[in-house]
Amino acid sequence: MTPSKTTAEELRAAGLRVTAARVALLETVRDGNHLDVETIASGVRDRVGHISLQAVYEALHALTATGLVRRIEPAGSAARYEGRVGDNHHHIVCRSCGAVADVDCAIGHAPCLNASQDHGFTIDEAEVIFWGTCPDCSTA
Repeated sequence: MTPSKTTAEELRAAGLRVTAARVALLETVRDGNHLDVETIASGVRDRVGHISLQAVYEALHALTATGLVRRIEPAGSAARYEGRVGDNHHHIVCRSCGAVADVDCAIGHAPCLNASQDHGFTIDEAEVIFWGTCPDCSTA
């Protein structure tokens, strides 16, 4: 995100119609930390009032498709959304509470792993999810 661009300008540049709900949704995702849909909907409602869950899903789909938001879906967990896009980072998930944190890629460029066989595919990304126990759960 370029600091001089407003959220509305970013939406327009991505070819999306600017609405109060989309602005609130994008800002909620960026202010949060790997949020699920219910949490995003609650944050949008706090900012602009009523919005249906269906409208939140539709806006998230549009924002994800344009690359303004990234969707991750750790195994056994609901989809989560983040505003950190355009870089090559991974995630670590707590097996106990489900907390998610970003992990910078040690290699830096994508894909950071080499497949043993590519089956003719051109590989441009590797999604890595580390699993473990967060500090809070470790001490509990």
